[in-house]
Parts: sequence; structure tokens; C-alpha cells
Amino acid sequence: MKKWIIDNLVTSRGKQERKSLFQILEIAKKSIDFHEFSPSKRQDFLFISYYRTLIDGEKLQGKILPYIQSNLKTIHNLHQLKSVIPIEDILITNDTEEIELKLNQGFAVVRLQKTDEMCALINIENSNLGYRENNETENEFSVVGPKIGFVENIDINIHLLRRQIVASDLIFEEITVGSMSKTKVVIFYLEGITNPKHIQTVRERLKNLEFDMVFDSSQIDQMITDNAHTPFPLFLSTERMDRVTYAIVNGQVAIMSSGSPYVITGPATIMDFFVSPEDYYLPWVIGSFFRIIRILGVIFSMFSTPLYVSVLTYHYEIIPVDLLGPIVNSRVNVPFPPVLEVIFLEITIELLREAGARLPTKIGQTLGIVGGIVIGQASVEAALTSNILLIIVSLSALASFTTPIFKMSNTIRLLRFPFILAAALWGGFGIIISFVLLLTHLMRLKSLGTPYLVPLYPFRSSDYADSFIRSSYKYTTKRPGYLKPKLLKRYNAGQDHDDINNE
Repeated sequence: MKKWIIDNLVTSRGKQERKSLFQILEIAKKSIDFHEFSPSKRQDFLFISYYRTLIDGEKLQGKILPYIQSNLKTIHNLHQLKSVIPIEDILITNDTEEIELKLNQGFAVVRLQKTDEMCALINIENSNLGYRENNETENEFSVVGPKIGFVENIDINIHLLRRQIVASDLIFEEITVGSMSKTKVVIFYLEGITNPKHIQTVRERLKNLEFDMVFDSSQIDQMITDNAHTPFPLFLSTERMDRVTYAIVNGQVAIMSSGSPYVITGPATIMDFFVSPEDYYLPWVIGSFFRIIRILGVIFSMFSTPLYVSVLTYHYEIIPVDLLGPIVNSRVNVPFPPVLEVIFLEITIELLREAGARLPTKIGQTLGIVGGIVIGQASVEAALTSNILLIIVSLSALASFTTPIFKMSNTIRLLRFPFILAAALWGGFGIIISFVLLLTHLMRLKSLGTPYLVPLYPFRSSDYADSFIRSSYKYTTKRPGYLKPKLLKRYNAGQDHDDINNE
């Protein structure tokens, strides 16, 4: 009985919320950009309604009005109207939810009589208005290789991808997300290569989303992630087309949303965030060297200041005698313990970084250079910090910039502070405990069900050819095994020129 009452309440509430076509148009008339008129001499026949800020005026004037006016005498129903207008995307319906959605997407609503509930929806939206045409990457720079990035228009992005991956196996699926924004979200992958389980998982998570406004793909990233309580990004977010293309060819799934120039790909592993597209455009020895430099830079960025706090608070005995004198002299007038000294400088660096990011480019660059020099020099002269720590913190901040993906860079910046506090409380033992907890957390993380630390854990020797180093193309002929692609082999390595010359 109780269930029957609830079902009836839900049904009645749904019926009350359903608007009629007359109500939809009356509400729309309150907006200054809504327009309704009749192209016929008879004022009681054929009405066109639309939002002028959403439509393409040239389509309305060139492909609708001339054909309607020249065939007014022969138009007696909406199907005849559809046959005379040279536009393919025309829908005849009386579904008010569909009408309201299409009206707000740039369709024109055409009725023969004002009292008609049945109408024709004609697609005359201006899909390019307001979108930038310049698609160079702004935040992921590359010295070598293409500079092509994504834009906010999904159709343009699909065009770019179709030109890059010339294969009918490249599939694009559309899902609408957001009860108010009605954001177009597209899943794309390679049929016959990508694991169907990954595709199905992404599809189900997107369809189960209940959200009002979706502004950017980063929101979708957070809503469909395997673990929302981790600071680590579990999907790789990028604006570079070559990075997304490489992910798709490897067997990953990609997601892009309307209004966002960033595409997210998964399943992602922690090693994906230290890979730069430049690694594949340079000789493999040089590319591997730069990749190792990035990984070492991240390790230095995370552990340099905690080790400073740990050594100067608990472990003076491990400092070499030759280095002990300069350290003591640099801190002789500093009134604060090492932990406060480090936190003061770290927060100062973060403030400079945030201020530089929020200001216009020229002012931000000036602030970063002048502010860093002035504050650093003044801090040392005022004995608020030691000059040795200033060098360590500066190098630590510099090392964190080597991470190609901005989201992972943010994570590394955040992780330094728990390590610093643990070092202040328990010294080297605190750093070890923090590292063990971090490693345990990473071992439990998954991206679309794939372990985050693979190929480190679970150990997969076959996937090391493109992890810490970028091996020669001769040894990267297979797709990563942890993605479980339907087709493992990418290409045939062929024969080296050295072998040919020897023959």
C-alpha cells in the first residue's frame, strides 16, 4: 500500500511538472533574445519561434524563409513543410520535453497554427559562434612535434581526430550529462582494440551521473573516478591531440565534453603522468634520459625539504663535518625551528605560484621573478630563513615543474606538507612511515579497475619497455598488457638498418 502511494505521488508530480507547448513558449517570451513571427501574409498561419542568440541567421534567411514563402500555397501539413525545406535535420513531434530541449539548443519551432501541439523542429543552430579557432596547446608545451590541441567545439575535435586516425574502427558515442546544462559528452575508442569492459564501465558511469551543470571535463573526471578521496588523478587530462591519439591507439578510452578543450583518458597509471609526447619525437636515448630526469625531479621535490627538517631536527650526526660548518653558520641567527622555517618558505613559494598563475602573463612573469628574488633575499637578511634552505626550496619548486601533467604537479605540491610535518614529529622514521602509507594508498588505487601502480605492482616485465625509459621502437611493438586490449600487436618492428648493412 505504501509503495502504491509513493508511486502515485511520483507519477502525479511528474505530470504536474510536464509543461505544455504553450507554457514553454510563454516562458521563453520573457527573454529578450526570443523571437516569434509569421512569414506568411496571413497572420494566423505558420509561426516560427527561436532564440536569435542561438541560431545561424544566414540559415534562417537563406534555407528556410525563401522556401516557405515560395511554397505557402502548397503547405497544408508539417510533412509537406519538411519536404520543401532543404535541411536534413528536421524533426516533427509533439513531445514537449523534446521541443524544450531542442529550442534551447538552437532549433527553430515551426507550427502551422498557434494552438497546435504538433510542430517541426528545424536545426539552424550556430555551432561555431563563441568558440575559438586557434587550437594551439597553451598549457602543455612541446619543443618538438605538432602543436595541435583541442578546442571547446566537439565537432571540430572529432574532425581533428578523424584526420589523424584514418580508420572506420574509431567509434564516437554521445551521452547527454547535466539536468540543466544538457552537456554533450562523447566517448571514443577503437573498436576491436579497446577492451569492451573499459568501454562499458565508462558508458555506465556516465549514464548514471545525476548532476545539474557540467562546465568542464574535469568535473566528469571527478564524478566517474574510482576513488574520489585521493589527491592523485586517476584519469589523464590533456589538451594535446597527439597524446590522446597515442592513448587511443594503445587501447584506452577517451572522453570529451562540449565546452571543454581538455580530453580525459583511462585507464591511466601513475607512469602515464610522467610521459611527455616529446619522448617519442626525440631519439630513444635522449627521450629516456629526459623521462628519468622528470622522475628523479619528482622524488627530489617530495623528499628534499622533509629530509632537511629531519636531519636538522633529529639526525645531525649524519651531516659530513665539512658541511656542518656552513649549515650552522647559515642558521646561527634564525630564531625558528627548521619545520617553521621550511613551512614559511614553502607557503611563500605557493603564494608566488598562485599569484603568477592568476595574473596576466606579463605581470605574472614579473611578479614571479622580482617577488622571488626580493622575498628570498629579504628573508635571508632578516634571519627568517637560512640561505641553504632557500636554495633547497627553490630547487624543489623547480623540480615540481618538470611534471608534464598539471594535475599531478598539484598532487606533488600537496604531498610535501604531510611529509614535512611527519619529519618534524618523528624525523627519518616519520618520513618512512609517511612513505609506507603513501605506497599502501597507491597500491589500493585503481583506474577503471586497472591497478594504478602497474607495471610496478602488479609486476609486469613485458610492459617496462615504455615506462621508466622509452625503448627503441623495435621493442615497443605491443600494446600495454595491463590494458588487456583485444589486439596486442601494434606494428611489425621490421629489420634494423645495421642488420641490413651487415648482410
